[in-house]
Amino acid sequence: MLTAQAIRAKAEEFGFTATGITTPDAIPDAAGRLGAFLDAGYHGQMTWMAERAAWRGDPAALWPEARSVIMLAEAYTPDSDPMALLDQPDHGIISVYAQNRDYHDLVKKRLKRLGRWMIEQAGGEIKVFVDTAPVMEKPLGAAAGLGWQGKHTNLLSRDLGNWFFLGAVFTTLELEPDAPGQDHCGSCRACLDACPTDAFPAPYQLDARRCISYLTIEHKGPVPIELREKMGNRIYGCDDCLAACPWNKFAVAAREAGYWARVELRAPRLDDLAALTDQTFREVFAGSPIKRIGRDRFVRNVCYAIGNSGDTGLRPAVVALRSDPDPTVAEAAHWAAARLDTAAKDQP
Repeated sequence: MLTAQAIRAKAEEFGFTATGITTPDAIPDAAGRLGAFLDAGYHGQMTWMAERAAWRGDPAALWPEARSVIMLAEAYTPDSDPMALLDQPDHGIISVYAQNRDYHDLVKKRLKRLGRWMIEQAGGEIKVFVDTAPVMEKPLGAAAGLGWQGKHTNLLSRDLGNWFFLGAVFTTLELEPDAPGQDHCGSCRACLDACPTDAFPAPYQLDARRCISYLTIEHKGPVPIELREKMGNRIYGCDDCLAACPWNKFAVAAREAGYWARVELRAPRLDDLAALTDQTFREVFAGSPIKRIGRDRFVRNVCYAIGNSGDTGLRPAVVALRSDPDPTVAEAAHWAAARLDTAAKDQP
């Protein structure tokens, strides 16, 4: 018989940081919370969340034959302060998780490897998921004892902090579930107070429409004017609420070299990024999660960052983009150039 202890040991051998086990029916309140999120419109343009809400809110409906869910955490902890670049406005900030290889590929390979081993040991069937299917990984991770969903809605742990990816192995095997995680946020508001755009209407609630991660990655078209200045030089994702969490003092180092930041993505110059063409964008970000949003949305973000920089030396980079074929990029370039013109007038 395959034991939880054996699965944990093998998962660690394959590179996972922590393992927990739960059941598909362990998150009965997930559908209600998801429904409230969708009813409030907090999902913004992410219509796929509503389209698959039935599966997302009920893991048992996703695959009725599943009897157990193994939740796995994989650390991607940064080796330096991710907030340091806020003081270097001529450089762009890329979220820690996106500074090298696409985690979807790396985690899924390990999940499949673990799943194959489980089948060899005990038979049964498995399905693996990592952020690309209607699976609510964070509630399942909490139910499996990996941690709890903090006030920033992300999963965090007293043993891992909150710098980790989640993957799931659904299996037809009956496994002994772990006790769910307990909330240890207490009265702390560090993550809520750190948010540049006030994207948290209340603790444990996120309005994605104001979240910089959503705005730079998922949002199509121009970003609302009132939010652009608050984005600063964040050009892909945002780590502010994660970086603010005091439980990160227990974070463990990333073991996977594919998560270690590429030198050219640690502090990329905004003028270099503004010059990217479709071809050079694909070349620079091959194998990166950034490639998914395409050159136009990425350069749009770069224009906003240049406009926020106050650095008039960057003006030529956006002037060249004011006639860009993409109307959203062109509008962002006009906005940025006008911001820099205002900054120049205000200089003594």
